[in-house]
Amino acid sequence: MLIAQITDLHIGFSGTASGGYNTHRLRAVIERLVEGPNRPDLLIMSGDMTEFGDAPSYARLAEMVRGCPFPVAPMVGNHDAREAMLAAFPDCPTGDGFVQYALDLGPLRVLVLDTLEEGRHGGAFCKRRAAWLAGELAAHPGKPTLIAMHHPPFESGIAWLDTDEREDWIVRLAETVRGHGQIRGIVAGHLHRTIHALWEGIPVAVTGSTAATVALDLNPVDPDKPDGRAMITTELPAYALHRWDGRRLVSHVESVGALDVLARYDRGFQETVRLIDAERREG
Repeated sequence: MLIAQITDLHIGFSGTASGGYNTHRLRAVIERLVEGPNRPDLLIMSGDMTEFGDAPSYARLAEMVRGCPFPVAPMVGNHDAREAMLAAFPDCPTGDGFVQYALDLGPLRVLVLDTLEEGRHGGAFCKRRAAWLAGELAAHPGKPTLIAMHHPPFESGIAWLDTDEREDWIVRLAETVRGHGQIRGIVAGHLHRTIHALWEGIPVAVTGSTAATVALDLNPVDPDKPDGRAMITTELPAYALHRWDGRRLVSHVESVGALDVLARYDRGFQETVRLIDAERREG
């Protein structure tokens, strides 16, 4: 079984009728999934599907994936808006007001989580969402399960994007998954890079973005001192293929297409860094 994952599409960023840079990159990835040798059984779009959460961008995205010869599972990230997304994807399941749902793929269950708190860059996972997840895990203790979420639950070292692991929502998520041995992996996005880690004994695979890439710089960042570092670059768009062989999940990542720096840490980017740093400090 093959589960494809694309993430951080950011459709609508350019504001042009054609969708611009991010749309062109996404089209190339979708074409590869449809026409390449590894056609998936499911495509997960793991959040930040649009830049501004606007209806026209969701409509454009829905049209782009409508012809895919495999099911498509949408998710929300911090750039998304639930109401507009669900209007464009009316068949997407929901639970208790959140975009959370379970997919039974036969040999594997997929639990899609909603980590959106509208107006906040970082993640969220409230008690109601945790109760839903706890119930789903308790109901199927012997079924291999994959969890999909937008925000990774660990610190990557990319300081300006990271969430402090002591935040309440991560602690709550950790308490919820602890002791459930059927969880074989977590897939996430948000960081615009391919990253792997072990969290709570669970392998976590963060998939690179189809939109522009976050530059790899693991040095501390000072919200008060823009230092000119590269922030966003044009590495190739990426997608993941998660292969379930009945025993384990094996994740592959492929880049698509043919590197410029699109943004640096200057005064124009400083406000973004300060905003995310303030959120992290507030917890």
